[in-house]
Amino acid sequence: MAESAVALLLKQLSTFLLTQSARLQGGLEREMQFIRDELGSMRAFLRDAELKEDDVSELKEWVSQVREVAYDTQDVLDEFIMRFARTCPDGFYGRVHNFYSSINNIRARHRISSKIESIKCRVIDICERHNRYRSDYGLSERGSYSADVEDVVSRFRGNALLLEETELVGIAEPKRKLISQLLDNSSNLKVVSVVGMGGIGKTTLVKRVYEDANVKRQFQLHAWLTISQTFHMTVVLKDLIQQLHNEIKESVPQEVESMDGDKLRAFVKDFLQEKKFSYIIVLDDLWRLESWEAIKYAFPEVNRGSCILITTRITGTASGCCIKSNGYVYKMQFLSSEESWTLFCRKIFGNKCCPPHLEDVSRGILDKCKGLPLAIVSIGGVLALKDKSKPEEWDMILHNLGGELEGIGKLERVKKILLLSYNDLPWFLKSSLLYMSIYPEDWNISVRFLIQRWIAEGFILQRKGMTIVEVANGYLNELINRCLIQVKELDHDGSIIYCNIHDILREIILTKSREQNLVTVAANGDYIRLPDNIRRLAIHRFIENHHEYNRFRHLRSLVMFKNKNLLIDSSLFKLFIGGSKLLNVLDLEGAELKSIPEEVFKLFHLKYLSLAHTKVEIIPQSIGKLQNLEFLNLLDTHVVELPVGILRLRKLRELLVYHHGDCSNNYVVRGFKAPREIGRLLSLHVLYSVDADNEETVREIRNLTQLRELSITKLRREDGKELCSSLGKLTSLREFLVYSTKEDEILDLQHPISPTPRALQLLSLTGQLEKVPQWLSSLQGLTIINLFGSGLREDPLESLQDLPNLVKIILNKAYEGEQLCFKVGGFQNLKQLDLTRLQQLKWVRVEKDALPCLQCLFMADCKQVNELPWGIQNLNKLQFLGFYNIGNELVTKLKDKGSEEYQKVVKIPKIVIANWIDGKWDEHFLQGDKAFHKL
Repeated sequence: MAESAVALLLKQLSTFLLTQSARLQGGLEREMQFIRDELGSMRAFLRDAELKEDDVSELKEWVSQVREVAYDTQDVLDEFIMRFARTCPDGFYGRVHNFYSSINNIRARHRISSKIESIKCRVIDICERHNRYRSDYGLSERGSYSADVEDVVSRFRGNALLLEETELVGIAEPKRKLISQLLDNSSNLKVVSVVGMGGIGKTTLVKRVYEDANVKRQFQLHAWLTISQTFHMTVVLKDLIQQLHNEIKESVPQEVESMDGDKLRAFVKDFLQEKKFSYIIVLDDLWRLESWEAIKYAFPEVNRGSCILITTRITGTASGCCIKSNGYVYKMQFLSSEESWTLFCRKIFGNKCCPPHLEDVSRGILDKCKGLPLAIVSIGGVLALKDKSKPEEWDMILHNLGGELEGIGKLERVKKILLLSYNDLPWFLKSSLLYMSIYPEDWNISVRFLIQRWIAEGFILQRKGMTIVEVANGYLNELINRCLIQVKELDHDGSIIYCNIHDILREIILTKSREQNLVTVAANGDYIRLPDNIRRLAIHRFIENHHEYNRFRHLRSLVMFKNKNLLIDSSLFKLFIGGSKLLNVLDLEGAELKSIPEEVFKLFHLKYLSLAHTKVEIIPQSIGKLQNLEFLNLLDTHVVELPVGILRLRKLRELLVYHHGDCSNNYVVRGFKAPREIGRLLSLHVLYSVDADNEETVREIRNLTQLRELSITKLRREDGKELCSSLGKLTSLREFLVYSTKEDEILDLQHPISPTPRALQLLSLTGQLEKVPQWLSSLQGLTIINLFGSGLREDPLESLQDLPNLVKIILNKAYEGEQLCFKVGGFQNLKQLDLTRLQQLKWVRVEKDALPCLQCLFMADCKQVNELPWGIQNLNKLQFLGFYNIGNELVTKLKDKGSEEYQKVVKIPKIVIANWIDGKWDEHFLQGDKAFHKL
């Protein structure tokens, strides 16, 4: 993290010196350049020092000092910008402001110069020790690998390979799948990759496959190579040559010892071709695709069905190794709750059951393991040594797992193995991962808000030709690729809505983040434990007895969680906000706020402000002071209008101001009344939801040409033509939602749009339609269409059936006809179909080759439907069928297992039939031949 802190500072310093040189005095500029140059010269050695710091206390202290001096320099830069770079008013008031400011600026410049001089002295001292430590501790420019960590990993991997078959749980099915891939009688070389998080059991699984009797018989030659992060091609190839010669009981030729990499590759290839044996070679713990590229040419591509079996933590490496080969990627899954419990009890109690008095605490501990075999086995080993008559000792493990991971022993091994993935990250990803320690345990992390926080914190580097959000999404995808983040929910376009982190990994990065002073988490209400200089504070529980402003003078981020009843009083604001003027992120979601304290508008550097789910009603004109604000979230507040001052926020990228209303009739969304000239917010990418109750607002929207997502409320019929005209200017628009001003208002969208928004992926129209807009059929990129309350008299499917990328359709009170027909060959990629409140609908027909990919069919409040959709038996990929409040006649038929209707759907894995009774759903679940009732 010191490397990350320094790298980010160097970037900021370069920009600062370029943009602020006119405001810098000569001496101050030279000192800034000196700091930049000295820290730059140390950066190359920081990665190596950070890997060794846990073993050498002097290095740990030195790395800490480098990190703190980087943080302090960043504070000084931001203080200078806040003081000297902010814009001043024009005219008479501007001259008065400048007069008084000039007096204050003399004092401020002197104070900042003193701070820079102090930092320079600290940097000189750090540099002197850096030069000494380079020779004392063998620091290198490239960074090396900790031998101690490699030894721990090697010993654990050795222990994993010695596990008895009886100790393994959940391995039978993965083993069967892999063996079937290996023994498929293919004549070509096959590459099989096994990928998953560290500690998930990749090596153990592959070893069981490698040693299987059938596999042994299939392949005449066998070799197991451990690659690891310290990959050296010549060492690996010589090891391979030795193992291959051992297999045929011959000695290795002497000339092999003096061969370079190219000759070694050629030697292996010639050997495998000449012997004409089939072979299986395991490359265990492969980190780099480049490592595979370096040695893959040693393996003949056609050789009697031979196989390369790879384990890796990185998805991209796994798939990359399988390109241009008869490849297969197997992604390891976490153990199920039943498998986890079996392994846990087997490790601790042997063949005995868990004692009743320990079951609750045991399941609590097991829940933190989240199906990770390494964690279960290691924690089980710790608990096996505890007194089983003293559940309080087990409670200590449950409530202090982070502390246990810091100890020496079995759980320290878990930490070191999982930290391999962290240590392997490039510097610009380390801070992004550690920042995720702000989230509470088991929190479903909103990717939209996470990315905006990353950006506001300055963790994301600009790249040419990409937006900052696109770069941030790349960071997220890379962390997922490295199995450090799990995906929880995907959007219609495959983008990620929610993600999370495994509990054990979260405990590790929480500790690492605290050590690096990146994030402080207040989770127990205990103020005394907070460090002296807090830079980012995440409050999971309210901090009591708050005082001492100096603790918060470096505060950059304040985020609150689980504080729905938290009253933010004036003293707390004075503490957090009055104590620091450098906040970048302020998230008070769910706090009991009715108004925004004035201190907020003094936060010049604020980029991210969330007041979602508060009771705030008024946004004052002073919002315009936040000239660096990029993200404003007022979701589900009482705000209905924004002031003219909002137009001064020229850097604003996302503006979320909407409230979810009652969805019992139409899905109601309340937006906000926009100030005139809202089109001046030219940086906006996301705008939810602006009231379009006048022609001027609709016309202004056309100026927001960078919009990716747009939601419009209160659209009147007479504004339809103007809206269509504006849409033609929004060529980057990907999501568009529009709501009519009232339920019976016509959405007049028949007017041409030129050019058609070809990037549009999601379209949601709430309001009456006389017919489906003609331009809709030309939206070739559209993936989701939602029609709410459209009241169409003509079948809308004809306009939609040829859209090639459509995956989801929702028709809610959208059609008044009796029949819907999915015609021959239509909707080739549709996966989900929701038909709701189609009161006149009686029949649904699915013709030949229509809906071939449909997985989910949901029908609700279609009470005249008394027959199954015609052709439903041909929907071979259907996984879910839901009937809520449909005709009683059809319900009766489906509940009769002997009926023709039941036989048509019996192969669908999940069928739900429900009726709304006494204020709740009375549901019947049918799954194959089994049925059970759930109320």
